[in-house]
Amino acid sequence: MRNTDGADPWTAAAPARRTLPVRGREREIAALRDVVREVRAGHSRCALVEGAPGVGKSRLLSYVDELARGAGFDVMWVRSAELDQYAPLAALHSAVRGSASGRATVTDDQRLRLLDDIADALEERAQHASVAVLVDDAQWADPATLFALRMLPSRLSASRVLWVLAVRPEGERPIAERTRETLERQGALRLTLGPLPPHELHRIATDVLGMAPAPALTRLLRGAGGNPFLAIELLRALVDTDAVRMEAGTASPVREDIPAGFRRSVEGRLGRLPEEATRLLQVGSALGREFDLATAARMLGRPVGALLSAVESLLAADLLSAGGRLAFRHDLMRQAVYDDLPPAVRSALHREAGDILREAGGRAADVAWHVVLAGGPVDDASVRTLQDTVRELAPAAPEAAADLAQKAAELLPRHDARRVELLTEAAEQLGWTRRVHEALELVDATISGGLRTAQEAALRLVAAEIHQAAGDDAAAMTHLSRALDLPDLPSQLWTRLLKTKATGHVYLGDIAAAEQHTDLIDASYRSGDPSLVVSAMVFQSQTLFYRGRLAEALDLAERAAGRADAEPHALRLRPPRIPALWLATVLASTDRLQDAEHVLREGQREAEALGLGWSLPYWHACRSTVLLERGALDDAAVEAEACLTVSDALEITRAIPLARSLLAHISVHRGELARAQEHLRAAEGDFSPGGSPYGPWVALARARLAEAEGHHDGAAAAIRDVLGSDDPARLLVLTPTQWPHLVRVAQRGDDPSTAELVATAVRTLVARDDSQHVIRSVCAHVDGLLHGGQADLSRAVAGYRQGSRRLALATACEDLGASMIASGDTGAAAPCLEEAVHLTPAAAVRDQERIRHRLREAGVRSTAVLRRPAATSGWESLTESELKVVPLVADGLTNRAVADRLCLSVHTVNTHLKHVFTKLGINTRVELTRLAIQQQRQGPPEAAMPPAYT
Repeated sequence: MRNTDGADPWTAAAPARRTLPVRGREREIAALRDVVREVRAGHSRCALVEGAPGVGKSRLLSYVDELARGAGFDVMWVRSAELDQYAPLAALHSAVRGSASGRATVTDDQRLRLLDDIADALEERAQHASVAVLVDDAQWADPATLFALRMLPSRLSASRVLWVLAVRPEGERPIAERTRETLERQGALRLTLGPLPPHELHRIATDVLGMAPAPALTRLLRGAGGNPFLAIELLRALVDTDAVRMEAGTASPVREDIPAGFRRSVEGRLGRLPEEATRLLQVGSALGREFDLATAARMLGRPVGALLSAVESLLAADLLSAGGRLAFRHDLMRQAVYDDLPPAVRSALHREAGDILREAGGRAADVAWHVVLAGGPVDDASVRTLQDTVRELAPAAPEAAADLAQKAAELLPRHDARRVELLTEAAEQLGWTRRVHEALELVDATISGGLRTAQEAALRLVAAEIHQAAGDDAAAMTHLSRALDLPDLPSQLWTRLLKTKATGHVYLGDIAAAEQHTDLIDASYRSGDPSLVVSAMVFQSQTLFYRGRLAEALDLAERAAGRADAEPHALRLRPPRIPALWLATVLASTDRLQDAEHVLREGQREAEALGLGWSLPYWHACRSTVLLERGALDDAAVEAEACLTVSDALEITRAIPLARSLLAHISVHRGELARAQEHLRAAEGDFSPGGSPYGPWVALARARLAEAEGHHDGAAAAIRDVLGSDDPARLLVLTPTQWPHLVRVAQRGDDPSTAELVATAVRTLVARDDSQHVIRSVCAHVDGLLHGGQADLSRAVAGYRQGSRRLALATACEDLGASMIASGDTGAAAPCLEEAVHLTPAAAVRDQERIRHRLREAGVRSTAVLRRPAATSGWESLTESELKVVPLVADGLTNRAVADRLCLSVHTVNTHLKHVFTKLGINTRVELTRLAIQQQRQGPPEAAMPPAYT
């Protein structure tokens, strides 16, 4: 197998040219043999081959290629070059899917779409044969490929895929360094290739020359510093210049003073070339390791045909290789030629190359690379190219787009308006990554430079959106207020600022302030822009909702969603203003819980299909709240975990506190208090609960945990701190069946005023809009808790029975039974508590234990069939949803195909499958298929019908 540029750097220059054996890498070869065996056995493995240029990384990759092909692997190469740094499309995608599909149009945030496409293809290939993905010079890979390399080894850990990355040790690109760190953290094998010891260089010299080197030649080889490529090049230089003498079975240098430096060796070889060949090589070194002959010819002012003899000379000298393009045989050769050029010449060559490529319609990323290396000053055409490249790069790699925008800005004068635009773009793109603090520092530094009002306002808008995404709504409002105080703002920018500020009021629970922005509504409707119109409708729906006017809010939300369906580009709204997402939120607080599930399922799948990656964490989090409301604890946990997975992949933080608090809720239900504490610490570490739209969820989770640990005062304090008043706005952040627990927590914490506060807010909601049966049922439940009224609790039970909120019905039955026991009517209490046991999921171990304890304390002799706690491992521990996934996987369907069959997100399926592997103690799809076949032969396990609990 050939290396990256199609040539083998360990091939001798002797007349009888032959491939040399790998020397001094026995440990690495053994390790690579082991990982190939493991993948062939059904596991996934990743290896990082790290070392300086010329140390033999490509040769080891070629060795893995030969080994893998011999074992029946499907092998694919990803070859990277410096020019790929600003390429917006994944080289890995092209390698897996083919060049035709690798140039798909990129819109919005395409990172997950590209990732899903590559994952689906690799997973499908791995169904038929083990797959090896070999990435050479990974440090230069395009950002989308690096993103995929960070995420896919973990995601495809159950498939037979081998990942081997050759990478340089120096951290020249933070995004490449982060990829390496992520893979190591996930368990990648790291093989560091250091300099070879002298005795190994001695063996290499013997391989090259056909005889052992004499001591003088061995001393000369020390100048290679243990680098095998440099040693071979030095030996070749000696042979080419007849500077080595072969006699008596040994090879000796003719002169002791032959230069050992690699650059001088290359210079010597250049000196023997025709002048035109030398010039071609120099121009090529500025174009990159691989270059187009036609472009080089234009830079030299010669027709291509006139350069054929120069090309032949360079091929004969083994300095270049020829494939689809000309390529330096090794990057060290290119670097040696390039470094020998004066800096001014290098700059001029890059500037000319950029101009020629732009005129010829070359990749904007290639042009941008040359413009950046050329340095300033830059002409208007170059600036437009840089701006276009930043915009093209942003959807697939916002971090790389931000870095390019900053480099481009450095080429422009300080007060150039385009410089400010580029820095604003850089800050916005950084805001979509984990480099939030860097983005805000960039905003502050740019604002302090004395800008025009529109420029400052645009920057402050970016800062506000970053703060909102991070959950710091107070800081966002400061930026927005300052921006809106600036004079003479363009109307469209003014509307965007006002819209973001109005939404900030909603986030902060200040609905009265949000309602003051009637001018925003009027301006949006007058604009005629469908996106602004839909956004205004959603905003109106939000203010109506948090005022408790649910029917009106629902009507506007449905109209907004319908308008968005008719105007696809209106979907570009950011969460939570996405119409369908907001509609599902409203539906979850009405009698149409099943409709909420349908809207979320369809909206999520559409967002995945359109590549709207930035919205996916919110779809998963919202689905989790709806499933929790229905009492499907296991599925709710899966959706919350999927939210965290996608958030981590896309570095989106805002939805994380909600997902973490939901997992904390579920963990308390399950009796896993330590795990609940972990989730809460993570949720509270991201924001101040009182200033976040998800504050009530986190506060309720904190209260549930404190109560479970016996800290009733602390539980009541958590509720009191987040509510603040009897305004129902903060209450409505939670789904309705969570409200009675607020009262229960306050009562147990001896805080009657907070309990009454919640009750007043619920009564206010019913007074404003009594159209929703579930709200009336919750109100009866709350009143029953507050006053001990069995009639109210009975009405709540009857009301909940008409819906699908299983946990709410179970809790109301338990509360009614407890009230009956308190009044001495234990006989009537038993059926209520037995129904509560029947309704409570087996996974809710703590709830089950609490109800059983209540029965025993009251001396009730129940005839109920009480289930034992759910199993945590083995086949009987699999949930209903997991049992639907398993046979489809066993039938050979990819995760994407399973998702399509079950109408789920592929990330939900991934999470289900991860749980299945953990519970069954396996790691691969092969093992799962074997177990599924065995299980099918044995029939349904007895554990599927748990025995009576005694």
